[in-house]
Amino acid sequence: MKRKTTAAGSRRHSAPATLPATPPPAVKKTRSATAAPPDQAEDEPALRPLRREVCLQITDRLYFAILFHKPKNGSPSTHYFCIDDELVYENFYADFGPLNLAMIYRYCCKLNKKLKSFTMLRKKIVHYSGFDQKKQANAAFLIGCYCILYLKESPETIYRHLLSGNVSYLPFRDAAFGTCSFHLTLLDCFHAVNKALQYGFLDFNTFDAEEYEHYERAENGDFNWIIPKKFLAFSGPHSKSRIENGYPHHAPEAYFPYFRKHNISTVIRLNKRMYDARRFRDAGFEHYDLFFADGSIPSDTIVKTFLNICENSEGAIAVHCKAGLGRTGTLIACYIMKHYRMTAAEAIAWIRICRPGSVIGSQQHFLLEKQSELWLEGDIFRAKLRKTQKVAVTKILSGVDDISINDSKNQNVNRKDSEPYSDEEETHTVTQGDKLRALKSKRQAKANLVPLTCLLAMLVSALSSIVIWWIVCGSLLPNLLYCLDGLRT
Repeated sequence: MKRKTTAAGSRRHSAPATLPATPPPAVKKTRSATAAPPDQAEDEPALRPLRREVCLQITDRLYFAILFHKPKNGSPSTHYFCIDDELVYENFYADFGPLNLAMIYRYCCKLNKKLKSFTMLRKKIVHYSGFDQKKQANAAFLIGCYCILYLKESPETIYRHLLSGNVSYLPFRDAAFGTCSFHLTLLDCFHAVNKALQYGFLDFNTFDAEEYEHYERAENGDFNWIIPKKFLAFSGPHSKSRIENGYPHHAPEAYFPYFRKHNISTVIRLNKRMYDARRFRDAGFEHYDLFFADGSIPSDTIVKTFLNICENSEGAIAVHCKAGLGRTGTLIACYIMKHYRMTAAEAIAWIRICRPGSVIGSQQHFLLEKQSELWLEGDIFRAKLRKTQKVAVTKILSGVDDISINDSKNQNVNRKDSEPYSDEEETHTVTQGDKLRALKSKRQAKANLVPLTCLLAMLVSALSSIVIWWIVCGSLLPNLLYCLDGLRT
């Protein structure tokens, strides 16, 4: 599907022809002619607020609905469930999705369990969302992913079906502060998930949601796999482990055990020097420096050098900038576009699904502009691989340096080309990466706080259990044993 681009570089949200709406389950639904979604932000595209409830049939038993009032469960023929307040996107600024990989996994497990439940075998399962347009988009994203992963629907088919009945969804936006100029549609995200499934990036048979959520946390390393066994994106290490302004910093040595366990052989640093690279090299890791300013776009030399390093690396590659979001996501997206021929929007979507907040501001338009060039380079690269017909990938790559970069595989790249600014420029200023890391740390710390009411409820529950145990074991149980012993005698 062709995407039209304005002079500013933003893409128009285009919807394919809609299919006729499917009849809803035969249950009574509440309707509100006056209910309307909350006001949209100024930088969001003008979408007509949905003022009526809709229900779309996905399969003979599965439905997706937008309802403005919570339906009453208990019907013998229909089961309603909602994840709007259960699977919640943790935003940096005005961003609101797409939901991450662990949330997709948990949603699919939840839905599969409902569909296979013995008590619900004859019931229709209705996943409904409320009046919040942002939550509607994430709910539609989840059920669309389920259809692609488990029902083997094509991205276009499920996207058209979700649009039936003249329904529209807010496009997702980046984690930048200010006006959004690049919109990521549901269709972009569906294509990203579908291609990730095809290329083996996504396999829920081996995916560990608890491990994903553990290492995503700032105190546990703040990293995510973008391509399993190939690319790990992480927040930049510091000279020593400490907590600064509420954000935990980790020394290089904190990553060594995990890196060795997962065959990470190379570390690429994109931000200013916060630690001595020799600490990684002395531990047996290759280390490269490709500096460019926080929030900016890389030069062609940096892109080509990055691609060359990744194409020649024998193990997995760990890439970081300050927060491991903007610069890191941008260069990994370049590799994905070149070697997997994904569009810029699909690459951005997949990286954000793996690591929310990645690729920010002008970096999105940079990738859009580089798309055709990287596709061409990838076609030439693959053609030369087929021509050489060699088994050893590293030997093949050494013969095609002319299509990757002009210079050799020297670890110490030319500072004049790869470092267009001084380290001191970020030393005494608060950069975009600093702000994003601080926001992530604060929201995760807030999520860890247990409300007082929960503590009281847990205490009451524990006391109740003790009392019940005492009643049963102190009076009923001995009498019951006495009676049983009498019967035996």
